[in-house]
Amino acid sequence: MNKTRKTTRVRALLGLAGTALLLAACASQPVPPIQKLQAAQFAIQSAEQARAGEHAAFELGMAREKLAAAEVAVQNEDMPLATRMAEQSRAEAELAMARSQMTKALIVNQEMRDSTESLKQEMQRNTGVRP
Repeated sequence: MNKTRKTTRVRALLGLAGTALLLAACASQPVPPIQKLQAAQFAIQSAEQARAGEHAAFELGMAREKLAAAEVAVQNEDMPLATRMAEQSRAEAELAMARSQMTKALIVNQEMRDSTESLKQEMQRNTGVRP
């Protein structure tokens, strides 16, 4: 009988300790996703420096909006939302950079085709004008 009482007491103490730990974890201040916020800020700055706004203004604007939403979520202590918004912001900024690079490459490609076509026409004109 004495052994049963000790077991009951140990279980009760363990239960109280577990509850105390759970309450302490819930009461602690949530940690902001600083690295994710910094990664989003860096991605936006990189896209801006690459002038992605010229060819991917929508995506860059979305990146900025989502970063602002992440910062508001941090102020509201909603860290899961802040993390999600920061990750989406970084992805939008990277998308803006990729779309901008693609558009620039397409422009250069078209310029090269136009130049090649002009050279072909010039060559045909020069070879057809022989006396």
